[in-house]
Amino acid sequence: MKLCAVGDNVCDCYIDEGVYYPGGNSVNVAVNCKRNGCSEVNYIGVFGDDDKADYIKECLKQEGVTIFRSRKVCAPSAQPRVRLVNGDRVFERGPRDTCQHLFSIHIVPEDIEVIRKYDCIHTSCYSNMEYELETLSSILDVAFDYSDKRDDAYIARTAPYVAYAFFSGSDLSDEECRELIRKTHAYGAKIVGITLGGRGAMFSNGREVVLQGIKKVEVVDTMGAGDSFIAGFLTRYCDKHNLKEALEYASERAAATCQIPGGWGHPHRL
Repeated sequence: MKLCAVGDNVCDCYIDEGVYYPGGNSVNVAVNCKRNGCSEVNYIGVFGDDDKADYIKECLKQEGVTIFRSRKVCAPSAQPRVRLVNGDRVFERGPRDTCQHLFSIHIVPEDIEVIRKYDCIHTSCYSNMEYELETLSSILDVAFDYSDKRDDAYIARTAPYVAYAFFSGSDLSDEECRELIRKTHAYGAKIVGITLGGRGAMFSNGREVVLQGIKKVEVVDTMGAGDSFIAGFLTRYCDKHNLKEALEYASERAAATCQIPGGWGHPHRL
């Protein structure tokens, strides 16, 4: 499988530990797909002009993720502040006016020529790409991480262009999850999945709903676990189109991420 991820990159700044890690939903999914064995992974994002942006790019190079269609702007990198509470990451507001807040990507013909060489596109609600979903979906299947954005208007606006819709729903009941799945399918999404924290995940292909339990491990840091789950699912499902097998693999990959600090390692002193 070959994946192109379009969207956000950040530096997750662990205030108590005095280190930062490369991160961001799109970057995390890209790196994990490459680690999962994807033959080619490309990332298209907006990088700042500071040393943190240089570090993210260097780490992506080390992981085998290409960035040749990314942009560079005159602004600092996004730097969300993070604290760990019993292994669970808790975000605090970081500086504003960063490249992630100020700029979005406009898809141009040169991007399209690159993207069409891949098998799947991934982006998210953090990536400011909603207005480009129609264009992206005309090229390849789009995987979209909604996180906890579940309001009707947002889903109605985006789901018609989404093949793989991923939600976070640890606060939802099973009945509420099934209703969210039904609604998102009705708007056009082919696969709808909801990660439920310690309760596992609930996924649907429109014909069957599959429940997936968690893999119990010693949790070091939950940062990026959901992104690893998405990457694991896409890696396996796009190759074999087996929902249960893909969910089992996704659960294993999320558990592995919970055992390392940061989304995918590479700590750097703040």
